[in-house]
Amino acid sequence: MRHRRCRGILPAVRGNPVTTLPPVIAWFVTPHGFGHAARAAAVMESMHDLDPSVRFEVFTTIPEWFFQETLHGHFGYHVLETDIGFIQTTPFEADLSKTRQALDRFLPFSEDRIQTLARKMRKLACSLVVCDISALGIRVAQTANIPSVLIENFTWDWIYQKYDDPSLNLESCAAYLKKCYRAADHHIQSEPICLRRAAELTVGPASRRTRINRADTRRQLGINATQKMVLITSGGVPKENPPTAALKQFSHIQFVIPGLTETLSEDNVRCLNSTSSFFHPDLVETADAVIGKAGYSTIAEVFHSGVPFGYVPRPEFPESSVLSDFIDRQMAGIPMDQPTFLSGAWSAELDHLLGMPRRSPAIPNGALPIAEYALKLIN
Repeated sequence: MRHRRCRGILPAVRGNPVTTLPPVIAWFVTPHGFGHAARAAAVMESMHDLDPSVRFEVFTTIPEWFFQETLHGHFGYHVLETDIGFIQTTPFEADLSKTRQALDRFLPFSEDRIQTLARKMRKLACSLVVCDISALGIRVAQTANIPSVLIENFTWDWIYQKYDDPSLNLESCAAYLKKCYRAADHHIQSEPICLRRAAELTVGPASRRTRINRADTRRQLGINATQKMVLITSGGVPKENPPTAALKQFSHIQFVIPGLTETLSEDNVRCLNSTSSFFHPDLVETADAVIGKAGYSTIAEVFHSGVPFGYVPRPEFPESSVLSDFIDRQMAGIPMDQPTFLSGAWSAELDHLLGMPRRSPAIPNGALPIAEYALKLIN
């Protein structure tokens, strides 16, 4: 029977009092976009609010700065390829051939790699391994005899089995990953959920919280309180060149585009680089409308802000229909096809979006209940 490693207790020696070591939690985060990293950071932020002594050891190739801008407690950062997901060429397109090649290299997990990482878990005194949605972390936790938690709104086995191209043979990858996912000790699902399965906890979208109010963000952006602002976002995948020329025709609207390679202002378009001081949830909260890819973190942040969302579905991705359905049912928003989005010819869409009222979220932020559940596992 597997034991549960909790906070280390040092025995009293020569009259010294018993010392309780702070809890250490390892996080294995898929680098597929920033959506999973944003959810992981949101939960870690809530956990630290509940227990400031907790320490996180983050394993991923998502840049360290992404976690630094959210987490206000100490954490360790370890560059590790934790997942493949899809090799994307644009925010809307994946290269399936390169994805298959990468999976051939990555799977199955080598025993040497698992053993090395398990030793690292023990050396770091980790008492829990949380995976979003990296199956590698579950296998490492098994070997290290540490409890594991899977957080997901979809898993890669479900995604891969949707592709029936025989030349890709993704079914074998799906079968292997399904076995890994089933080995998780604890299972949490966060809306929008693609495939409902047995889970100890089901929660609403987990989102990072805003930091500063709308007025202060607008002041820092140089936008007055009455001017309409539209945020254009595509998640953590590098954007193609934004349609700045087309957007200039809407001179009465200020457009803000984060996540680019450089920061610049030109007429009514403000571009922000990926490491700018502006926190993405604050930008969402400040906007009068958001236009962009329908990815998890953007949906979660827009959902909790209530701002109207002009969302761009990705029909070729299996999760797209589930995400679109959630937006249609739970949020103020309208779909926008990719050619229209990339062209910037948005006259009808902008009028519609900016005429929609904000819609208060019907489900609480899922980050806090996940944090409470995970902390109970180590206390």
